Amino acid sequence: MATDYDAPRKTDDDSNESIEALKERVPAKSVATDDDADNPGSFDLSAADLADVELDVVVLPPQEDEFTCVSCFLVKHRLQFDHESKLGPICRECS
Repeated sequence: MATDYDAPRKTDDDSNESIEALKERVPAKSVATDDDADNPGSFDLSAADLADVELDVVVLPPQEDEFTCVSCFLVKHRLQFDHESKLGPICRECS
């Protein structure tokens, strides 16, 4: 049987239903808490779980062929240099 999707869906019976009757027809949805929304797997991510992990990061000083764009604050290679503004160097992507 073909369905006419352009036909009006509202009938006279639908207009007479009360809001309570409509609420009874719709199943109740479960409400997620803020904790569940941020952590859908319900894993415990407390600081105690990561207390024994050491993170070693080597920070290099600025190299001679690099500059920091004053617009996006990213360190770029000198080939990405576009122009010098009053505040400092600007990269090609920001100009």
